Amino acid sequence: MSAPQSLLAILDQGPCYGYQLRAEHERRTGADQPMNVGQIYRTLERLERDGLVMRGEPDAQGHIYWSITPAGSDAVAEWFGAAAARRGAGREDVAAKVALAASLPGVDVDGVLTTQHLSSAAELTRVREELSAAERAGALGRTLVLTARRDALEAEVRWLDHAAAVLAQHPDHSFGVTLATDRPRRGRPPRP
Repeated sequence: MSAPQSLLAILDQGPCYGYQLRAEHERRTGADQPMNVGQIYRTLERLERDGLVMRGEPDAQGHIYWSITPAGSDAVAEWFGAAAARRGAGREDVAAKVALAASLPGVDVDGVLTTQHLSSAAELTRVREELSAAERAGALGRTLVLTARRDALEAEVRWLDHAAAVLAQHPDHSFGVTLATDRPRRGRPPRP
């Protein structure tokens, strides 16, 4: 999942500091691998440079709260309106993006699902056509790669259908997830 966009999406709900953003991201997406706090602060600095967030003054505990700018809110809306990028096998960007969209009030999660479904289905059609041509040409290596890609896209489309069915049972789509008020624990998360 794109770290800058996911941080912006959370900040669109209200100001947060670094460890809080890390905890919110884990809580909302069920991330298997938590974001590195150093990565979060580097990303926030780039987002600040790009005019998408603003750094606040430190509070009594020394936490620096970051706020989203109007340009940052526009970037969040644009991100949720586009299909998630596919970066290869083993990545769960689509699932994490849908989970994040479903946890944020005001996000059109049905629109996120529809956009992703259309993109995945179009890519699946393209891969199937390319696979057919590779099979006709006897390109065994290319056939194996395209078969793996086809199978992954078919699974993605099935999962998107499943996610839409699950979310249809929860018409509010936000699951009531608001920004946490308790301070997240610093350091490495405990092992499950």
